[in-house]
Amino acid sequence: MLRTLKQSLDASFPFDACIWAISTCAFWGMMRFGEVTVKSQREFDGRKHLKQKDAVIEEDLYGKLYAKLDLPSVKTAKPGETQSVFVTVEDDLCPIEALRNLNRVVPAQAEDPLFSWRDHKGRIHPMVKDKALHRINSIFSRNKWGSAFGHSFRIGGASFYLSQGVEPEVVRLAGRWKSLAYEAYIRSFEQVVSRHMGNLTQGLPPSISS
Repeated sequence: MLRTLKQSLDASFPFDACIWAISTCAFWGMMRFGEVTVKSQREFDGRKHLKQKDAVIEEDLYGKLYAKLDLPSVKTAKPGETQSVFVTVEDDLCPIEALRNLNRVVPAQAEDPLFSWRDHKGRIHPMVKDKALHRINSIFSRNKWGSAFGHSFRIGGASFYLSQGVEPEVVRLAGRWKSLAYEAYIRSFEQVVSRHMGNLTQGLPPSISS
C-alpha cells in the first residue's frame, strides 16, 4: 500500500511531498496522526507541534543514518516533557529521503511546521489531518482498499515490525507505549503469532512432544 501510495504521489509537488513524508514517518515511527498533522491551519502551535528545528538527521555509532523527531508535546507525556521518534533508512520507502525531499520542495524556516506544504504564492501551511487523509484515501479507494484512519499508520508500523520478528519490547519502546496495551489492537496477528508461539516443541524428545 505504501509503494502504491508513493507511485501515485508527485514528489515534486509540495502537497504530495508532505503527504509522503507524513506517511513514511507515521508508519516507520509508529506515530499518531495527530503528531504529524494539525486539526486546522489556525491550530498550529510551535509549543505543541513539530517544527523544522525539531528534526535532525545524524549517524549512529555504526555510521548508519537515522532521523530524530523531538515531539514538543504528547498526550501521554507530562507537561514540558519531550518524546523522541526515531526512523531509519528503509530502501524505497525511506522516511529520511522523504524528509529530505520535503525540505527541498518546501524550504522553510526553523520555526515553521515540519510537515508543511507551500501554495502557489509561496506561503507555508501546516498539513491538516482531514486533507491528508482525503488525499491518501482517494488513492487507496481507487485500488479498492477501503479507507485509512489516523491510527492506521501507527498500527500498521507496529504490525509490520512484529511480523518481521522485531522483539515486542523494542516495538513498545520505539512506539512510545507505556505498557503492552498496544498488543490489544495490533491487527493481522495471524501473521506474527507463529514467530512467537509456534514450533515450541522442536528439539524436545518424542516422548515429551507427543
